[in-house]
Amino acid sequence: MDDSSANEENRPADEASLPRQNGELVFSAPWEARAFGLAVALNEEGRYVWGDFSRGLAAQVTQADADGSDSVYYERWLQALEKLLLERGLVDRAELEARIEQVAHQVEHEHSHEHGHGHGHDHD
Repeated sequence: MDDSSANEENRPADEASLPRQNGELVFSAPWEARAFGLAVALNEEGRYVWGDFSRGLAAQVTQADADGSDSVYYERWLQALEKLLLERGLVDRAELEARIEQVAHQVEHEHSHEHGHGHGHDHD
């Protein structure tokens, strides 16, 4: 592989396939932006080449479409990332499940603050 091929293989995010509005990346929820950022950061740290993630994402999209899934793009993104991290041994299943539970709790906590619910004090 020559240098230009290597750079292509390790370049994050196929610009044309990412959800955009007026040229800006579009995330419908904070977790989507975090999933995007995590995938890019791990790639930039050299944990995997982008082409490996991109192929995994394409496989997730193809499978979800074939199954008639109504999942959103970043759900497929996150599934591809989880699979890659597990395959590479960067995380084990128990650690991944624990982290998912932790993030779900944080999201619920953030949601309750947005709607004035929660623990009885203001955040002024």
